[in-house]
Order: sequence, then C-alpha cells, then structure tokens
Amino acid sequence: MQPVKFGIYLHRREGKVVRVNSPYWTPSEKDWVYLTPEVNMTLLKVREMVREKELFSEPDKVQWE
Repeated sequence: MQPVKFGIYLHRREGKVVRVNSPYWTPSEKDWVYLTPEVNMTLLKVREMVREKELFSEPDKVQWE
C-alpha cells in the first residue's frame, strides 16, 4: 500500500485545489500536483505558490474544490 501524502493538491487543467488530511482519499490522476504538506495553507498562499511554480495559467482563478 502506498503511503498517504497529506497536504494540498492542484488539478492542473481545472485550477482546483483540494486539502487532503484523511487516509481515505488521495488524488491519483496524473493531472493532480502535490503542492505542500501544509494542510492549513490559505487560498491566497496557495495561489502565490501556484504562480511562483507556474503550474496554472491564471493563478488568481484557482479555487477550492
């Protein structure tokens, strides 16, 4: 069994982010990118991280799923 990576993930095509803090579900699609282990990061900080890493063309439109 693969270990669970708690944290925040970005869906690169849709600009959606999810907070994973449960071992019952982790993104498995190839479009999900692991951003940070910090599960309590604000959306503003997440957008900054997405902008810095150039992971989505419109970082200001990134939203929680």
